[in-house]
Amino acid sequence: MPEVSENNDILERVILVGVCLEDGDDTQDSLDELAELVKTAGAISVGSVIQNRQSIHPGLYIGTGKVQELQDMIWEENATGIVCDDELSPAQLRNLSRELGVKVMDRTLIILDIFAARASTSEGKIQVELAQLRYRASRLTGLGRSMSRLGGGIGTRGPGEKKLEIDRRRIGDRIGRLKQELEEVVHHREINRAARMRGKIPVAAIVGYTNAGKSTLLNALTDAGIPTEDKLFATLDPTTRILELAGNQKLLLTDTVGFIRKLPHHLIEAFRSTLEEAKYADIILHVVDASNPQAAKQMHIVYETLHQLGIEHKKVITLFNKIDAVTEEEPLRDGRADAVLRISARQGIGLDRLKLQLSDTLREGMVYVECLIPYDCAGLLQQIRIGGELLKEEYLPEGTAIEAYVPPEIYGRLGSLLTSG
Repeated sequence: MPEVSENNDILERVILVGVCLEDGDDTQDSLDELAELVKTAGAISVGSVIQNRQSIHPGLYIGTGKVQELQDMIWEENATGIVCDDELSPAQLRNLSRELGVKVMDRTLIILDIFAARASTSEGKIQVELAQLRYRASRLTGLGRSMSRLGGGIGTRGPGEKKLEIDRRRIGDRIGRLKQELEEVVHHREINRAARMRGKIPVAAIVGYTNAGKSTLLNALTDAGIPTEDKLFATLDPTTRILELAGNQKLLLTDTVGFIRKLPHHLIEAFRSTLEEAKYADIILHVVDASNPQAAKQMHIVYETLHQLGIEHKKVITLFNKIDAVTEEEPLRDGRADAVLRISARQGIGLDRLKLQLSDTLREGMVYVECLIPYDCAGLLQQIRIGGELLKEEYLPEGTAIEAYVPPEIYGRLGSLLTSG
């Protein structure tokens, strides 16, 4: 892997810029979120500008009049750069840099920079570098000499300073090598996934908006020990742990990377193998920050991202987390979920009810059986322990008498052993 270039000692002062295309849209909320992203990336926002337009200016992102206003604000606030709330085209990036004379960034660059700082595993670092290089490759023409002028700060972490100066061909070569490395990692992940599927242990994927409390939930249920922070994208690398449920049921819980507004398509593509853990899950645990005023919008973004990944028609349990921080008594609803629960992962509120709900959900589609399994068919009993819910077992001279819920494939193997069902 290339040497990572860190610039944590650089404190940049940036102005946030957004374009409102219609009345009542969420531009201000998106800009507030961008301020949190900028803070997470290690800079501070010293002002913001929103322009109402019918469409985004193709050459400047904002209109020429707003550019002059932005120039004045940059001087007044002693700002070192601006951050636009949408992904800029090469032409917009080049023209704004020329007009303003300061560092110009967009939301995508900020998110990529945060991912570069947070990725810790080999797979995560490959995925982030691949996304960064794809982003930069499409902007080589637009950036021109400005790429070599970036001496530090946001946007220079990850592949390192040298990567900013290589040409398109060398970036293409590096992308090709990274894709090969990632394919090897994906192949290894698929082997592990196939082994889990052969083991018949059901899987639940924990998804949700960034900072909704997914890792905290996994820690609370399984003692996973994942570091948690009250920051956006505090954890990137997926973690899987076993959750023990009633009736000797076992469930694999997999944490996934958080979603966000305007999640860069470069990241979705690079992290597809990680995000697709949810695609092969039996249950989706959708964690929502119930204390966030934008909870409904965040839920919509999560469902849109799942749709983009082709993850649909799954059992969804929505968990309204941080319920201890909710002051209003308004009902919390999710019409697309199969079940809705109110919890606080940090305080342990509602987790017993969640385990019961998971047991009930796993039991759906299973068949209740009572039968006697001879000792020379002990393998069947082990399959029931792994893939079903063993309610009762009694050792008799002729075999083991059981009561259990079993999936259809195991039910078919029991055949003549069944006494009732």
